[in-house]
Amino acid sequence: MAVRVVVADDQELVRAGFGMILGAQPDIEVVAEVGDGAAAVAAVREHRPDVVLLDIRMPVMDGIEAAGIVCAESDCKVLMLTTFDLDDYVYDALRAGASGFLLKDVRRDDLVHAVRVVAAGDSLLAPAVTRKLITEFVSRTAPRPAAPSAERLAVLTARERETLRLIARGLSNAEIAETMMVSEHTVKTHVSNVLTKLGLRDRVQAVIAAYETGLAVPGGPA
Repeated sequence: MAVRVVVADDQELVRAGFGMILGAQPDIEVVAEVGDGAAAVAAVREHRPDVVLLDIRMPVMDGIEAAGIVCAESDCKVLMLTTFDLDDYVYDALRAGASGFLLKDVRRDDLVHAVRVVAAGDSLLAPAVTRKLITEFVSRTAPRPAAPSAERLAVLTARERETLRLIARGLSNAEIAETMMVSEHTVKTHVSNVLTKLGLRDRVQAVIAAYETGLAVPGGPA
């Protein structure tokens, strides 16, 4: 079954270009292209896509607000579109529920790969730049009232807490398995338990929770 995608960007050439690239893939179907956040929310409600690409800055409703609504109302995965001069918005976008972000000058192959990755239930956490961004924003952002308290981690077993800490370091399941000297299947079980017990959407949200609860420390081991 094809991955269904909505592309939302107020620049017509950008959304048309992304739509053309994605639509040319045999396993991806672009079900809508829209120019603002409100239209993106409406398109997600109507078409029920697997992934929505949201520009951070759009008229009517910005991408961060739209991401929050989409993530609250559906299981649709959100990929934020940004540029280097908009990095200050990335952390808020991830907290809103986004599964990752892409720079607007992303290469064709990387765009397609990103959509497939998040559609499969993973998140764009492997690149070192993503981890550095999250670390930077957590370290310089004041604690937020909505941040989960450290006590919330009490529901996790010792192994699950260790798994969460390693996720926050940006390690893959295979790397976590090697570090903890367990099977990759066991790691997948730990990861699933962490997400379920803490009510998190994906690994990106797990990283943020790990930093906000103090389990992971900005500037800690890479």
